Amino acid sequence: METWYFLMQGFAVAMTPENLVIALIGCFIGTVVGLLPGLGPINGVAILMPLAFALKLPAESALILLATVYIGCEYGGRISSILLNVPGDAGAIMTALDGYPLAQQGKAGIALSISAVSSFIGSTIAILGIILFAPLLANWALAFGPAEYFALMVFAIACLGSMMSQNPLKSFLAALIGLSLATVGVDANTGVYRFTFDNVHLSDGIQFVVVVIGLFSVSEILLMLESTSGGQKAVKHTGRMLFNAKEAMQCAGPTIRSSLMGFFIGVLPGAGATIASAIAWMTEKKLSGNSDTFGKGDIRGIAAPEAANNASACGSFIPMLTLGIPGSGTTAVMVGALTLYNITPGPAMFTEQPDIVWGLIAALLIGNLILLIMNIPMIGLFTRMLNVPMSLLVPAIAAISAVGVYAVHSTTFDLMLMVGLGVFGYILRKMHFPMSPLILGFVLGDMLEQNLRRALSISNGGLAILWDSTISKSLLILAIAVLILPVVLKVWRKYHHRTSSVEPI
Repeated sequence: METWYFLMQGFAVAMTPENLVIALIGCFIGTVVGLLPGLGPINGVAILMPLAFALKLPAESALILLATVYIGCEYGGRISSILLNVPGDAGAIMTALDGYPLAQQGKAGIALSISAVSSFIGSTIAILGIILFAPLLANWALAFGPAEYFALMVFAIACLGSMMSQNPLKSFLAALIGLSLATVGVDANTGVYRFTFDNVHLSDGIQFVVVVIGLFSVSEILLMLESTSGGQKAVKHTGRMLFNAKEAMQCAGPTIRSSLMGFFIGVLPGAGATIASAIAWMTEKKLSGNSDTFGKGDIRGIAAPEAANNASACGSFIPMLTLGIPGSGTTAVMVGALTLYNITPGPAMFTEQPDIVWGLIAALLIGNLILLIMNIPMIGLFTRMLNVPMSLLVPAIAAISAVGVYAVHSTTFDLMLMVGLGVFGYILRKMHFPMSPLILGFVLGDMLEQNLRRALSISNGGLAILWDSTISKSLLILAIAVLILPVVLKVWRKYHHRTSSVEPI
């Protein structure tokens, strides 16, 4: 009862006219930032944080603004993934796998509406989880040390091979290329320069924005130029704007399962929406009776990652609020915003400053509803992007991509690297290599290496620490099972088919 009392107190804070306007502005800005390739929620929150402080907003209002921008970015990232095959951020990579094929089939409206509702359900389930289980889940998250995180990364990478069941070898090779790209730059532990070729621009490594825009956006532009004439439209004419009851029932199970999965992964500090959406997509593909449709325009392949990445984004608030540990890069920026107001996040916030904590939780619920109401009517507007002729669409994508990359370090080297990676991605796509495992390998590579280094430092080089705990053992066993089971099942099917085809005498 005390929890519900505090929640009502939070709604009283969040529903003041000023905070409602701030939530509406945050949702709109977040959607626009998420729509633009390469920006993502971290950049959106980082840009607005000094503005909120400069405007002398109260602490609860500033936190509401930043939180609604965050969840708005998770909504917006799906739009460019579905319509242009250019993920707005890392969490939207998996959405592009089925979203863009659906847009090419003239079902962009259905894809956008399914993704909006799945995002809403995922966020809502996660926020309810915050209300009911925040302290308990924060203690569970503390059980994950470097060895457990390493096992989680190994499991995620092992799953990459099963993403494209028709050619798992190419998926693994693509993931290894991504892991290799993640090793470029100065070694954080030893200070040694790795694979920089004496180029100062590579000392900080290859930026995610450069990789994702090069491999997705530039390679997509090259494919567009190759396959279409100047006046041709990008995709077929868009039909229905909303999904029907049959499609809703088809997505109900994946949405609920992925929401719960994304929430629990989001609670883990540093795991993030990228891992949540990837594991959710791969899980639903395995659970599906007809997994061949995934990656070719299956609406379940949109519902699952969208529910997971939004649930993960909301789940990442739990370690921030209860332990003072950022659950993601974006919440790390928000912790910095709280320090500007001389507020230290942690368990004491719930008793010393309940207005801020519960006002934020209530604002997440309100912002989530605002985003659904805002996004559904705008589906028709978004799909009109697909009616733009290629002669206008290709230069527009190129310009947005170049601006997004140049904004990172303001160097022409990043632009040249983007083009080089784009040509490389184009060649890989012509050879039917999937891009998503490559990007996910790149994203997970740094986390994999850092957690391996930390675990080995704790054990003075002893490898046993990697499988000592129950959590590590379980995740590593699952990773081995993911690698071995498809081969075993394939051999068993061949044997079963051979024996069943022998006619009895």
